Amino acid sequence: MLSLDTIRLGVPEVADAQRFYADTFVPADVVAVHGAEELAADAATKPATSGFRGYVMSYVVSQPSEVRFVLDAAVRAGATVLKPAKKSLFGAFSAVYQAPDGAIWKLSAPTKKDTGPAAEPPAPTETAALLGVAEPKATKEFYTALGMTADRDYGNKYIDFRPTPGTARLALMTRPVLAKDVGVAADGSGFSSVVLGARAESPESVEAILAAAASAGGRVVNPAVETEQGGYAGSFADPDGFVWQIAYE
Repeated sequence: MLSLDTIRLGVPEVADAQRFYADTFVPADVVAVHGAEELAADAATKPATSGFRGYVMSYVVSQPSEVRFVLDAAVRAGATVLKPAKKSLFGAFSAVYQAPDGAIWKLSAPTKKDTGPAAEPPAPTETAALLGVAEPKATKEFYTALGMTADRDYGNKYIDFRPTPGTARLALMTRPVLAKDVGVAADGSGFSSVVLGARAESPESVEAILAAAASAGGRVVNPAVETEQGGYAGSFADPDGFVWQIAYE
């Protein structure tokens, strides 16, 4: 079964990005940074990117004061606010910023009012990757074929998948709607600067996931091979071009 275990972001300067994400309390066990050229090579593409990258990172906390706390920390560390912290539809509270490396992050809390003292620093209750795709309903079929279970399904408006403990949530929206949600233009080209990752239980499982992805409409980017660390890994691209690395360690 496919699960979103790791999210690797391509950045211009690794040390600077590591400091930024440490200062903004991003969980290092899920999100990692790599040099943009290195990550692009892993995805068998060129590192050039411009405009909207087609994905948004999401960081969920318990209450509005924690959204403000993380947003303030991000601004002090060099982020640009795309949407200020405020109440939003459906009972939520959110803000959006762009990190110095170009990644866009949406902060949110499930309620509009605090229910107690804010945790300092706040710990995320959930981390997610929101992908901008051509047709969420069609992309959902691809991921369910790889063993993911749809959680909230609103057709082509929004679909996400139920995460297992210790993993991140994967969500789908159309690219224009996702871009509008975070306050940027939908235009963009080049590498998305992100590689999603799943851990496999065995080398045979790596091969099986790659085969299932190809059968469901994806494309094998790198056939599975033994790694220098003694593991086994390969990668595929989903129908919208987002790259996944499947690894057995």
